[in-house]
Amino acid sequence: MEKSFFTESGSILRNDDLRPCLAVTLGDPAGIGPEVILKALADRTVTESCRVTVVGSRSLLQKTYSQLRQFLPAESLADPDSLSILDVDVECVEDKITVGFANAASGAVSFAFLETAIDKTLANQFQGIVTGPIAKSAWQAAGHDYPGQTELLAQRAGVGRFGMLFVARSPHTGWTLRTLLATTHIPLCQVSELLTPELMSWKLDLLVECLQEDFGIAQPRIAVAGLNPHSGEQGKLGIEEKYWLNPWLEWERKRRSDIVLDGPIPPDTMWVKPGQAWFGNQNSTSFSAHDGYLALYHDQGLIPVKLMAFDRAINTTIGLPFVRTSPDHGTAFDIAGKGIANPTSMKAALQLAVELVKQRN
Repeated sequence: MEKSFFTESGSILRNDDLRPCLAVTLGDPAGIGPEVILKALADRTVTESCRVTVVGSRSLLQKTYSQLRQFLPAESLADPDSLSILDVDVECVEDKITVGFANAASGAVSFAFLETAIDKTLANQFQGIVTGPIAKSAWQAAGHDYPGQTELLAQRAGVGRFGMLFVARSPHTGWTLRTLLATTHIPLCQVSELLTPELMSWKLDLLVECLQEDFGIAQPRIAVAGLNPHSGEQGKLGIEEKYWLNPWLEWERKRRSDIVLDGPIPPDTMWVKPGQAWFGNQNSTSFSAHDGYLALYHDQGLIPVKLMAFDRAINTTIGLPFVRTSPDHGTAFDIAGKGIANPTSMKAALQLAVELVKQRN
């Protein structure tokens, strides 16, 4: 079935060009978002695979480009004049933004960039959103009290079931790591209170749907982490596994004949096979690793992800009616404007968005 999208002027564009149409938000303009976007879009292998529109400020992007051109060669940066840019009006606060420093002004404009991208995507102008990094403190200073971009995306899309899936492909073996967090941005002391069989079931459902529909894995093998050291050791080191996590896993195994479900795996050993699959010989190690990993809290899942794939991991929000990916790094205000930010994760986020859009279509 032929699809059509809208140009910036609102006119209908027939989709003779079958490349995915993506919005890329600038993120916090005081951070490295503008730099890694300009570097990523200078790579023809990225831009030839999709149609990209930068959602942000042309003037702020031009300032970043002019500053970086003082010490970087032209071929390492995309010229803003050559890019499709959906210009969001930030003139009233632009002079209050200082590279390297988060404040209410940078928070206000990064929030506006994402809101605009969501609106246009829900209106079918884009098939997916790749988000530049934002500072949660700057959002809060601007009066936007969200834990992060994920929660705003879910709210605006009208979904209650969503999750943060971290994806990275090993440059050593080609194996793909996929880690879903059961809980996200909450204090550690609240994890055991918020984890319930109901929460685990809908997170597992999301992960299975994503592996099957977005990655084409019909019968995925999934590993579930324990919560306590040694997965509780029969209640001696914690009661959660004994009293509800083990029974929940047994019930899910009976309910879901379409998957292999292993766990609860002690958290200190669950990441051994993924590490071997990431760094080792593909033929001898990757087949023993799982297709997906369900970690119970933020650092349990993200410490190994960042250890293996700090410069190439991608955060993708699952459960949305559109594709959303993001580099798995922050604003890095300490190096903003210095020309040393690594665009590898931004490139990977764009490439994964392309793959997911194609798979969904």
